[in-house]
Amino acid sequence: MKDQVIFRRAGMGDLPVLVGMLADDELGRKRENFTDPLPDSYTAAFEEIEQDGNNELVVAERDGRICGMIQLTFTPCLTYQGGWRCTVEGVRTASSERGKGLGTQMFEWAIARAKERGCHVIQLTTDNQRPDARRFYEKLGFKASHVGMKLHF
Repeated sequence: MKDQVIFRRAGMGDLPVLVGMLADDELGRKRENFTDPLPDSYTAAFEEIEQDGNNELVVAERDGRICGMIQLTFTPCLTYQGGWRCTVEGVRTASSERGKGLGTQMFEWAIARAKERGCHVIQLTTDNQRPDARRFYEKLGFKASHVGMKLHF
């Protein structure tokens, strides 16, 4: 179906697009190295993520084009009676997709995935220089309960 968003695990061939999205904002331009070829550090990190069963680097695709990304890390903890938590990292949407509801779809998917993995909480941090991101996360139900943000199930 046209305009439908598909979520799938990222592949090594996706790496240039993903790093491009990471570098496509003011903060990202300062910390990412989006060059051709990409530095080997990105490949090494991707391989580590891919081999770790508790890490999922996921892309959102629309009409065969990557339009978003999100990384989920699942952590077993002794707290909460040995519960699991999901940490969200590296959330990006393509600049052409911003303001169209893709971020909400990505988080609905991520929350469902965390519940599927048996997590009792999903958490994230957001840079203080991104007040729009903080408002977005709060609109989704995340609370600034700690230094980071959490959504308890």
